[in-house]
Amino acid sequence: MATARFGVLFIILAVALAENAKVKHKTATKPVRLFTEEELQRYDGSEEGQPIYMAVKGVVFDVTKGKEFYGKDAPYNALVGKDSTRAVAKMSLNPADLTSDTTGLTEEQLKSLDSIFEGTYKAKYPIVGYTASRILNEDGSPNKDFKPEDQPHFKIKDEF
Repeated sequence: MATARFGVLFIILAVALAENAKVKHKTATKPVRLFTEEELQRYDGSEEGQPIYMAVKGVVFDVTKGKEFYGKDAPYNALVGKDSTRAVAKMSLNPADLTSDTTGLTEEQLKSLDSIFEGTYKAKYPIVGYTASRILNEDGSPNKDFKPEDQPHFKIKDEF
C-alpha cells in the first residue's frame, strides 16, 4: 500500500514539474533566421503592424511587446532595426554607438553588456534570428564560435 502511495505521489510530482518546465521555456513561434543589415532595418518600428526587431551581440530579438520603449517615437527607438551592441554596453543613444563594434569598450562596459543581454533581452524577448556577422566571418566562412544551442528558444531543427 505504501509503495502504491509513493508511486502516485511520484507521478503527481513528475507531472507538476513537467508543467512548470513548460511555462518557463517559451519556444520560438517562427524558425530562427539569418538577417543582413538591410533586412534588419525593415523592422525599425516605423511601420504599423510590422514587428520590431533589435540585435544585441548578433542575436536578433523581437522587442514588439516593448513597443512603448522601442516603437516609433519611443525613447529607445534608435536602438531598433540594427545591431546596437555598443550602445547597450555604453547605455548610449549616440548615433556613433549604434553599432555591433565592441572595440575599445572597458571591462565594466562589457560586464554591463553581458548583464543586460542575459537579464533583459534573453530573459524577456524571443529570439527570431541572428545577424550575418554573428554566424559568418568577414570572409564568408562560418564563425566557429557561434553556438545557437546556447541561446534560449533555439531548437536544433530550426532553420536559418
